[in-house]
Amino acid sequence: MAKNDNMLAILWMLNSGSKITAKKIAEKLEVNMRTVYRYIESLCASGVPIVSDAGQN
Repeated sequence: MAKNDNMLAILWMLNSGSKITAKKIAEKLEVNMRTVYRYIESLCASGVPIVSDAGQN
């Protein structure tokens, strides 16, 4: 999938109302977790408000 398509898919996943991990997003999009974090950084830089919680170690 193209970057813009993946970022839109992330928005849909986050907007579903249930919590989802970066790992789960990466699995669904078939990209690595670092790519997911880059997409989220791009969305935030574009003014999209994304709230996250620290995960369990």
